[in-house]
Amino acid sequence: MTDPTAAELDRNDPLARFTDRFHPSEGLVAYLDGNSLGRPLRVTAERLGDFVAEDWGGRLIRAWDEQWMALPFALGDRIAAATLGAAAGQTVVADSTTVLLYKLMRAAVDARPGRHEIVLDDDNFPTDRFVAEGIARERGLRIRWISVDPARGVELEQVRAAIGPDTALVVLSHVAYRSGFLADLAGITRAVHDAGALVLWDLCHSVGSVPIPLDEADVDLAVGCTYKYLNGGPGAPAFGYVARRLQSELEQPVQGWMGAADVFAMGDGFVPGEGMRRFLSGTPPVVGMLAMQHMLDLIEEAGIHAIREKSVALTEHALRRVEAQLVPLGVTIASPLASAERGSHVTIRHPEFRAVTARLWERGVIPDFRAPDGLRLGLSPLSTSFTEVQLGIDAIEAALLEAVHDSARPASTAPPA
Repeated sequence: MTDPTAAELDRNDPLARFTDRFHPSEGLVAYLDGNSLGRPLRVTAERLGDFVAEDWGGRLIRAWDEQWMALPFALGDRIAAATLGAAAGQTVVADSTTVLLYKLMRAAVDARPGRHEIVLDDDNFPTDRFVAEGIARERGLRIRWISVDPARGVELEQVRAAIGPDTALVVLSHVAYRSGFLADLAGITRAVHDAGALVLWDLCHSVGSVPIPLDEADVDLAVGCTYKYLNGGPGAPAFGYVARRLQSELEQPVQGWMGAADVFAMGDGFVPGEGMRRFLSGTPPVVGMLAMQHMLDLIEEAGIHAIREKSVALTEHALRRVEAQLVPLGVTIASPLASAERGSHVTIRHPEFRAVTARLWERGVIPDFRAPDGLRLGLSPLSTSFTEVQLGIDAIEAALLEAVHDSARPASTAPPA
């Protein structure tokens, strides 16, 4: 059986209608970096203008009482229902990913007194590792590192071997930022609970592209960004999830006025609010929460399971083309080949990929380089067509042939005097 062409895949794609809803980019041939920054929707520019004219300009400060004070919780519930498999009242949109990681990690380790270890893997995203190291210093804890294969990620048996009676918290990424490896969220969560510890999942590279069963898996805590597959725009705020059973137990360390029981009491001391309010700190970033609402409209319309099916089809198409066109040129695949173990991006490796990336960007083909020699193909399911993937792989092939040729050319020498 021959591989289907990109055109055939696009014709048979039930979600093909969504690609035209994204704002066009002049000179763009293929955008293969949707796992770093999602593309804006066409409707967003108009709605941002409406916000300035009507919500902000028209209602002014009245809009806080009318809608903005409730927005972090309402939007958190929409994200939870559409992408997280979570009931209402457990998710809030608040700070940056880093700040929310700090708040929830600190709260978690303090909720397990007498335990002295934070467990995470040595290939986790730098922010997760840096925040954990800082909290360990603050609270007199140790870091227990799980050494992982960077072409895969954290395996269940590795977690079981690393945890024990001294484990307070395990911090892992659901989809590994480098390889795209999809971790066993449910199995690992059960293992952590069997050891009496808490688990925090980083959902930045999975939310919006992979169904995430937080409630079903009995997950404790999670943090995710909104500017990748939720298309919230550069610097859009992150969300935090805290299981309802833990909300009254945890005390987050950044006590701000928005987390108080009575926000406008202006009291002498801090009394934490009920539920997810206690995990807020400062004034909600209302403008930063606008664009993701438009993307949630699309996710709700398409359905997260259909989005996952498109994601798998896109990455399988990319891998077939990589095998046929790039592996013969010395490229290696640094992502899982089994779709059940892979998120929505694929990483490939070659020593010339740093130079190749620069050439590609000049030609309107935008992948993502990761040192020392990795090229990530981030395929956002609703904005990416199969033809776009094919054009991208073709461009990588051409640029790689040029880079290899240039690197093999002998250095020129000056003519004799």
